[in-house]
Amino acid sequence: KGAKAGKYEAKLVELRASKPTDTDRVAAFKALGEAVLLEGENKPESVQLAIAKYQEAIEKFGKASELLAQADVLNRLGLFYYNKGNYPKAEPLYIQALDIRRKNLGDNHSYTATSLNNLGLLYSNKGDYSKAEPLFIQALDIRKKTLGDNHIDTANSLNEVGLLYSRKGDYSKAEPLLLQALEINRKTFGDNHPDTAVSINNLATLYDNKGDYSKAEAFYIQALDIYRKVLGDNHPDTAVSINNLAFLYSKKGDYSKAELLFIQALDIYRKVLSDNHSTTIICISNLAGLYYRKGDYSKAEPLFIQVLDIRRKVLSDNHPDTAQSINNLAGLYYNKGDYSKAEPLFIQALDIRKKVLGDNHPDTAQSINNLAGLYSRKGDYSKAEPLFIQALDIRKKVLGDNHPDT
Repeated sequence: KGAKAGKYEAKLVELRASKPTDTDRVAAFKALGEAVLLEGENKPESVQLAIAKYQEAIEKFGKASELLAQADVLNRLGLFYYNKGNYPKAEPLYIQALDIRRKNLGDNHSYTATSLNNLGLLYSNKGDYSKAEPLFIQALDIRKKTLGDNHIDTANSLNEVGLLYSRKGDYSKAEPLLLQALEINRKTFGDNHPDTAVSINNLATLYDNKGDYSKAEAFYIQALDIYRKVLGDNHPDTAVSINNLAFLYSKKGDYSKAELLFIQALDIYRKVLSDNHSTTIICISNLAGLYYRKGDYSKAEPLFIQVLDIRRKVLSDNHPDTAQSINNLAGLYYNKGDYSKAEPLFIQALDIRKKVLGDNHPDTAQSINNLAGLYSRKGDYSKAEPLFIQALDIRKKVLGDNHPDT
């Protein structure tokens, strides 16, 4: 039988002459696509090319009056710099993206909340907690208002505020927020989901920082069990969880347990990621730290040097993680009594931290305190005293009088 005739409606598209903005819009999307591909290559030679393409996309979207698309690219480029530890370049990009979103979407839009959260993360990592806190709280309020109390983005904001208070040493404020985030993730995803494991891990970190190692251990093990069950033994997130538990045992002085777990995590990272991946490097550094705490400097030193060399190549000389590696190596020489090697490294780490993190970051205070300790050990008390006072002033200002580091 032949097909029955039906009713068909042809939608006619109204054609118009192309405008100059069309060319800019197309060029912007092309540049953005190229930037994303270049960033994905993760090669040192691609970095400047990716930045140039992101900047081109920002300019072209501006010319095409595609302001929200421009804000998205500003945010992407800000994140690119943020991931490389280049906070001074990331900050104005995040601020510009936030301004555009506020003007075009309003104060209570979810994208505005994302921008507030990103800027809050930047300030938090810089140790500028007084700037980070109101931004995180504002993002949380928007998400509660627009998405509801039980939305996963609300849970993420609760985690950010809770972790901020944990870093500040305000554990009584941090704990209920992290518990609330865990409850939302359990309701949304169930007990055996990676996001639930993240919340459990955040609570473990809180108890770890408080020195409540028995609670921390139980939560770290619970998170690890979920990752193993859901993601498998050889997933990077499983390795992160193993690494966290190993670090706890290392702090407790249970070096035999810690060493086995660090090596297990490192084997997974090398298998799944690469020797030069940032997460692999953290694990090598942690293993070096374990040998350092044990006083086994002959095992620790080559690992600290390996980590520093890789970070200099992959991240640059002025990255906060590079400064941490320099600081670790300096600490090793300090404990060995090799002050002539330790001093220039402590100074170098301090210079990087001042440049990248600012004068009032807790890590800057750590570097000042380390240098003061070196001068004190050498008997140069006139140099040591003002540095000890300076480090104490920073910690009181940023962390408060009751923080363990103060």
